[in-house]
Amino acid sequence: MNTLSYKGYIGSVSFSEADNVFFGKVEGIRGLVNFEGESVRELTDAFHEAVDDYLAYCADEGIEPDKSYSGVLNVRLTPEIHRQIAMLAKQAGLTINAYIKAALEEKAEKAMAM
Repeated sequence: MNTLSYKGYIGSVSFSEADNVFFGKVEGIRGLVNFEGESVRELTDAFHEAVDDYLAYCADEGIEPDKSYSGVLNVRLTPEIHRQIAMLAKQAGLTINAYIKAALEEKAEKAMAM
């Protein structure tokens, strides 16, 4: 999936051949915030405007805006799996965090290639 990034928010990017338009939505927030444009420049500008409008709306309503993915993920494991991962990480010369990160990156890359 192609994405845009602005002020810590991620926007998906798709193209409608039938409508000859790029479109997307702000990902990782509870609300539905869409944007579109007929060129990459228009799409990017519309994405920036959508994020700015979302933040202004939240400020006007006195609500805390959702943030797109922070990059921090807590994963709950069974003690047995935790132990196995710790041993595998040590064998690989990595921290547990680096080992899990590498495993997830590999899995995500394979899934996105399909």
